Amino acid sequence: MAETLLSPGVLTRENDQSLITQGPIVAGAAVLGPTVKGPVNIPTIVTSYSDYKNKFGGSFTSASIKYEYLTSIAANNYFQQGGETMLITRITSGSFSPASATARALMHANSASFTLETLSEGEIMNNSGSVSTSGSLVNGTSDNIRYEIANVDSGSGTFNLLIRRGDDTTSTKTILESWTDLSLDPNSSNYIEQVIGNQRQNFDTDGDGNRFIQITGSYVNNSRFVRVSSVGSPTLDYLDNEGNFKSALTSSLPQIGSGSNQGAFTGGVGKVFGNGANGNTKLKMFDEIDVSSIQGLEAAYYTSSLALLQNSDEYDYEILTIPGVTIHNGSVAVATAIDTVTQRGDAIAVIDTRNYGSTLNQAITSATTQDSSYAATYWPWVQVLSNETGKLEFVPASTVIPGVYATNDRLGAEWFAPAGFNRGGVGGVIQTERKLSPTDRDKLYLGKINPIATFPGQGPVIFGQKTLQTKSTALDRVNVRRLLIELKRVIGNIGNTLLFEQNTAATRNRFINQVNPYLESVQQRQGLFSYRVVMDDTNNTADVIDRNQMVGQVFLQPTKTAEFIILDFNVTPTGVEF
Repeated sequence: MAETLLSPGVLTRENDQSLITQGPIVAGAAVLGPTVKGPVNIPTIVTSYSDYKNKFGGSFTSASIKYEYLTSIAANNYFQQGGETMLITRITSGSFSPASATARALMHANSASFTLETLSEGEIMNNSGSVSTSGSLVNGTSDNIRYEIANVDSGSGTFNLLIRRGDDTTSTKTILESWTDLSLDPNSSNYIEQVIGNQRQNFDTDGDGNRFIQITGSYVNNSRFVRVSSVGSPTLDYLDNEGNFKSALTSSLPQIGSGSNQGAFTGGVGKVFGNGANGNTKLKMFDEIDVSSIQGLEAAYYTSSLALLQNSDEYDYEILTIPGVTIHNGSVAVATAIDTVTQRGDAIAVIDTRNYGSTLNQAITSATTQDSSYAATYWPWVQVLSNETGKLEFVPASTVIPGVYATNDRLGAEWFAPAGFNRGGVGGVIQTERKLSPTDRDKLYLGKINPIATFPGQGPVIFGQKTLQTKSTALDRVNVRRLLIELKRVIGNIGNTLLFEQNTAATRNRFINQVNPYLESVQQRQGLFSYRVVMDDTNNTADVIDRNQMVGQVFLQPTKTAEFIILDFNVTPTGVEF
């Protein structure tokens, strides 16, 4: 309603335009691979290794041996080298689903109940063991969880919910989370669905075969372990002081140790490992695993999840890796990964050529089958000390290269080469599978493979920065490709602010006035020799404008790196002055 102005004066009004919109998920590196637990096929941000372990687990035990997935090693190394965010997608085989637990007989009369569901899918966090006389769940492990109902207030209709570690006991509880004064009343501020959360993300496919994430549930998940999947409708038992119908909790809420299966999560579907169906070759995801024990996954399981990561509006990352999948044993998955970043145009794929134990020539032969400036490969495999298992493990280079990129960007910028003694040291690596001679490095570099070399007193160092592009252009170098990726990202975002604006000289000047200072800053930071931006009447003719288009041209001269330093030492006769 318009204000009525009766006499001269100044009218002040407020218009709050500070709405903060949800932007894309931002991550330095995106890693796809098997994990111990967690949601399946759902790209998930982690901000530290402890965050990764909470969501995806660190290691698992088979018989008496402890193992760790390459995904876990990649995450740990990345954060150790200064990486800030990582996008993890758990890859599995077969059908997976969460485990659930229903708290029964919670109310008078019709006895309303609520059902909890684990955020993790599969067998981990699913503790289906019965309660022993000592109060411990027989099959409980440190990776499983259990629940406990406590502090029941039958008058107010509230209770506490404890999420406990699956291998604890009644006398020695390990409480992972505690939720107090919960209510089954939808009108309560402590309504259980609202407090704990009820959202579930489902990996789905539309009629055209496109992959997408469908979110159900109205309340954001606040628990790190569970969601509320359903709440029963209680019988209303009494009127409160204001005349509202209420339900009273009974004192017979199930307690941990009170009977068989109370506090246990059951029904989780799926195993951690693949079955090797359809005659496909299983991937060796970690050391000491062979066909007689535990297997990894088939490369084919990666392709559908990679389709999700093509969506640059939803997921923003700079590096994509699929550790354990090589060009040799997973050519389809590798090709899909390269296609994913190529279609996006804003990330680079770090891939591996061959399995552990392969020869130099075999690695080169595999690398020649790929041709892209959006991909790079490194060789040989490297040895790391697993923090989880305490064992020395040989892992593919893609497991540790994201950490090198993180170091490079921290010390320099995206347009600096992640190579050499200043920024190319491979942190956390004990040794390489093979020590490379200068001749070996020459062969690898000619074959578009970046060598991981060792030098006395230096440790392993990346000694190359080629992309897998065959054609000899500026984009056959990693630093130039990443420079262009970063420029397209920033300048593209500037362009987004002009969408649906008037296509006039003033708008075009706005663009130039924002882009030029940015490019100047990149030039001052040694990313460019020179640049020029054109967005005027020369490329925005009447024809172009009538098509509702605005055209800009950005001309760039990227800075090249000194990969070959030639020093001429001249010996002169006595008497020559310098």
